[in-house]
Amino acid sequence: MNIAVFASHGGTDMQAIIDGCKSGVINARVAVMIGNNADSMAHLRAENENIEHYHLSVKTEGSEEALAQRMLEILERKEIDMVFLAGYMRLLHPAILKRYHNRVFNIHPALLPKYGGKGMYGINVHRAVIEAGEKETGITIHRVNEFYDSGEIVAQVKVPVLPGDDPDTLAARVLEREHTFLVEVISDIADGRILLGDKK
Repeated sequence: MNIAVFASHGGTDMQAIIDGCKSGVINARVAVMIGNNADSMAHLRAENENIEHYHLSVKTEGSEEALAQRMLEILERKEIDMVFLAGYMRLLHPAILKRYHNRVFNIHPALLPKYGGKGMYGINVHRAVIEAGEKETGITIHRVNEFYDSGEIVAQVKVPVLPGDDPDTLAARVLEREHTFLVEVISDIADGRILLGDKK
């Protein structure tokens, strides 16, 4: 199975996927990385792993439609079977979601449907969880549709919120579990235990 990873920042989730593929836990390979931030660590990680990578945005391509077309060209050329959004900070164009219906997944650092939606990413999520007095949070992997964090949930895992946690300590605990959890779930996708949609 060929995986495309979309990432905007540090790329630690992408690295976990790459390592899972290299170790054989995931029966797949990361074939391409696409990012919208030219200076992100994710590009450097892809470079270090000899993975083809692209900086693509509306600025580089001229319009949302041209951006989507360029992405689709790359995904088709690399014979991509699934797309994983590993900290990618933009909604995907409907043309991509249509072509790869139920083959695009996102990871979110909370137990959706709680603490999702526009603006709910990174430290914002963990701050909201603590301010609400939650005793547990977690990680959700879901299929991607045209709205933030609202696609079908395929897997969740809980992470405790400990007394004295601040957003940073909670973020670190969630991220540590995130790296192992996404390997478990992508392994299930690659082995057919979580089904992919038909290619359009």
